[in-house]
Amino acid sequence: MRFLVTGGGGFIGSNLVHHLIAKGESVRVLDNFSTGREQNLGGTEGKCELIRGSITSPEDCARAVEGIEVILHQAALPSVPRSVEDPVSSDLTNVHGTVLLLDAARRAKVRRVVFAASSAAYGETPTLPKIETMMPSPLSPYAVSKLACEYYLKVFTYNYGLETVALRYFNVFGPRQDPKSQYAAVIPRFIEAYIAGQPANIFGDGEQSRDFCFIENCIEANLKAAVAPAAEASGKVFNIACGERTTLNQVIDILGDIFGGRITPNYQAPRAGDVKHSLADIEQAKKCLGYTGAVSFRQGLEKTVAWFKQHGKAV
Repeated sequence: MRFLVTGGGGFIGSNLVHHLIAKGESVRVLDNFSTGREQNLGGTEGKCELIRGSITSPEDCARAVEGIEVILHQAALPSVPRSVEDPVSSDLTNVHGTVLLLDAARRAKVRRVVFAASSAAYGETPTLPKIETMMPSPLSPYAVSKLACEYYLKVFTYNYGLETVALRYFNVFGPRQDPKSQYAAVIPRFIEAYIAGQPANIFGDGEQSRDFCFIENCIEANLKAAVAPAAEASGKVFNIACGERTTLNQVIDILGDIFGGRITPNYQAPRAGDVKHSLADIEQAKKCLGYTGAVSFRQGLEKTVAWFKQHGKAV
């Protein structure tokens, strides 16, 4: 198949690109590197086509989708805190950019678009685990933007016959995740703190829990979503996670086991827009996509620590 990976220089996008190339697939990348990094694509030179452009440009979208069969749409302005600070940019990139891409895709006769949705759409609903049929209750502009895109995907499937699949990621982590960003995810920040022997900053009391999903599970979900029968997958939303819940304090303890010594948490005030607990029901993804989520949190954490140790701070 001929794939387009939007946001291919980002954490998830670059891991997808490397995996697809290793499988011998034809890959094109669209990225303006506003949040992604070119070094994440190191080693792919001459093995994939790179378009330096933005999903907010109709011209760039039209050029990027030409001749493409499947789009793995990862491009976005990430981060809940970033969206709280700047909701307009979050909307323009995540929603408007996605609509432009979908419109270009249907005009170019792209077969399927697989979209990086977010578990943030569920918000602070008390019921656990989160199941796709629950009423969304987003708490941040980022969550709203991702949910709006889900609805646009369904509309494009209904009105134009464009096959679409939305994957609600739950706290994906792994190699190439940037710990230095102001909005860095918690796992790379904790690992960097352990490597440096410094306290790990935790927003809140550390008892908030997440369904952490190793990047290999995320890659599996995207590839299976790309080929699943339309009757089973198109126009639908699927949770992508492991189905296990871990508190941030437990993450600190597990990392202590892996590193052989525990660092001190530095508890800070909770952040606006963050949810307290998250846990996924992944039965629909298993049933309709054949998803397994086989790599456990502990296994994924060990692999991630090994990668960060090998690459040091040059990530």
